[in-house]
Amino acid sequence: MTEINASGPAQSLLHDATITSRDDRRYRGKILRTAVPRESHAGFSLSPQRADPLALLDSYNKNRVPELVPLRWGRMLQSPFTFYRGSAALMASDLAQIPTTGVRVQACGDCHLFNFGAFSTPERNIVFDINDFDETLPAPWEWDVKRLAASFVLVARDNGVKPKFQTAAAEAVVRSYREKTEEYSHMSILDIWYARIDWKEVVEKTADASLQKERKDRLNKAIKRTIQDYYFPKLTEQVDGRYLIKDSPPLIFHPENSSFADQFKEALPGYRESLQDDKRRLFDRYQLTDVAIKVVGIGSVGTSCGVALFLAPDADPLLLQIKEATQSVLEPYAGASEFTNHGRRVVAGQRIAQSASDIFLGWTAFADGRQFYIRQLRDTKVKPEAELWDGSDIVEAAEFMGAVLARAHARSGDSAVISGYLGQSDEFDRAVADFALAYADQTEKDHATLEAAVRSGRITAMQEETD
Repeated sequence: MTEINASGPAQSLLHDATITSRDDRRYRGKILRTAVPRESHAGFSLSPQRADPLALLDSYNKNRVPELVPLRWGRMLQSPFTFYRGSAALMASDLAQIPTTGVRVQACGDCHLFNFGAFSTPERNIVFDINDFDETLPAPWEWDVKRLAASFVLVARDNGVKPKFQTAAAEAVVRSYREKTEEYSHMSILDIWYARIDWKEVVEKTADASLQKERKDRLNKAIKRTIQDYYFPKLTEQVDGRYLIKDSPPLIFHPENSSFADQFKEALPGYRESLQDDKRRLFDRYQLTDVAIKVVGIGSVGTSCGVALFLAPDADPLLLQIKEATQSVLEPYAGASEFTNHGRRVVAGQRIAQSASDIFLGWTAFADGRQFYIRQLRDTKVKPEAELWDGSDIVEAAEFMGAVLARAHARSGDSAVISGYLGQSDEFDRAVADFALAYADQTEKDHATLEAAVRSGRITAMQEETD
């Protein structure tokens, strides 16, 4: 196993800074197979040193809002896949105990299929990309590949598709990643940087006619749901002539004390300084009107997250999402971030890996030491419609998400080295598919452990009402 040194900062230099030819770098990747054979990535068995999974996950709850921790457990309890979505820390500890190439990229860190989606670029094009970077850090490229592949297996099982499609989807993630990485390894650095995945093209190539129609409908609906005409009226109300964010507990609410809002106001100058000069001038046209707590996701439940309403003249709204940023779950195994502010870590990683980022993406810190990143609440976002996928749909989605991941990694890492390691055969594809199936099995066992802990009273879980 190639050792990952976690004693110092995660390396910010993720590529060869010399003028070494791509053929030489590709050869370095090929030679790496001797130290870490591609077949060594197959399967998964528990390390004898593996911590109790629930104790490890609960250790990440210590700085969360105590009243929201049961909600986090409740969301993880719903299925093995929702457990997987909330247990990136557990998988990071498992990945650190198995063979790794040690070749780093700006990793997503929580690379499951629901952390991908379509959204508008600043130029108002619709791209498909990774859209969650809470755990981003320089780390081995294959950690993202393995987490993405296993997520497809779990969704396939949730949807009740045949085992052959579970294997095919995991292999499709890796095959597409390998083939696209080979393509990027021959491209110029700037051409890689400009590359992006157009969502409308993906929709047009969707083989399932009914799924294609569903995607078109969802995209058209998302485009029409503007901040001004949809989200602003939906999320706010007028009280005594003043626009305020509507309370909808336990997901959106104004806390009894004003500490969060007051500290946010004090931290705004720091956020403003994190924006580019032209974006600062744009931001200055708005004034803060209201701030509320907003519970989001699964992994983020219990961290300090909120939504802020800003208004310009003529009730022209801007809604910003405030998300607390803490230490990446990868840091104990891949090294500490080079940034002292974890909000900045998230923003820097997102700007590196994502083909286009929100114009209001920035970071700040509260007076009490909590660190945050900030972005627009919604901007023509379209989530994967995984609940509709049959076996063929899952394989098709795995193919284009594997390609998206390859592009993200190529922006920061060395595609020639990675491509040299992967080679032309399907050996790595089959090995990681085998890992993904085995790790999905382990996730089901860990989810069952959570179910038993809730039944015994060891864990308190809050189940939300569903329509």
